[in-house]
Amino acid sequence: MTIDGAIGVALVDYSSGMALGTLGGEGGELNLDVAAAGNTDVVRAKMRTMELLKLHDNEIEDILITLTGQYHLIRPLTKQNGRGLFLYLALARSRSNLAMSRHQLRLLEAALEI
Repeated sequence: MTIDGAIGVALVDYSSGMALGTLGGEGGELNLDVAAAGNTDVVRAKMRTMELLKLHDNEIEDILITLTGQYHLIRPLTKQNGRGLFLYLALARSRSNLAMSRHQLRLLEAALEI
């Protein structure tokens, strides 16, 4: 939540769609449990598409969804003990720097111990 413009963040298990941990989203601005479940479908769809396209030598670095007032970043974890999980970060577009947010999310993933 120290990332500029952060509205909420979640660690999500994409096999179940359950948020394993959340921060933010208070005041009705964002329901992180609903966002976790919905974005699980996004991750699964992209992984299925990559399989159909036989993109076996590629991994998803992140998925960006741009709304008029928000950015939603989805970052599947790549460490062996993080497989099946993704980080979800929602940002207020007017208060965030997208490039810096992506960089900070990469650092967060690297520091995350599971």
